[in-house]
Amino acid sequence: MIWNVKKARKDTVKVKIISNLLIEILKIMKLKKAIKKYKINPEEKSIEITIGNLSKCQAIKPRFTVDKNQIEKYRRRYLPARNLGQMIVSTNQGIMTHEEAQEKKIGGCLIAYFY
Repeated sequence: MIWNVKKARKDTVKVKIISNLLIEILKIMKLKKAIKKYKINPEEKSIEITIGNLSKCQAIKPRFTVDKNQIEKYRRRYLPARNLGQMIVSTNQGIMTHEEAQEKKIGGCLIAYFY
């Protein structure tokens, strides 16, 4: 959805579904400056997202389960360059980027990527 808003040359999007997974992904995207800010509205049960420095954002389907040695293979498959972009991995220690998962030497389930 964020990618469609970016293609339409809009700056903000209102998502009418709130989940803990979405909030964790937005935290990572904000840290990596892919989005500028997000505002949760509990009354309307929506999130307003302001897009930042983002070229592409997409979910990974099917959700591949990877071990610590396979992360590099999928990084080459989904990201355009070595130091460009992030894959989001759901691990038993929480949601994190592929770089953090490699540092901690753990695998998980690939959720999405952005750059």
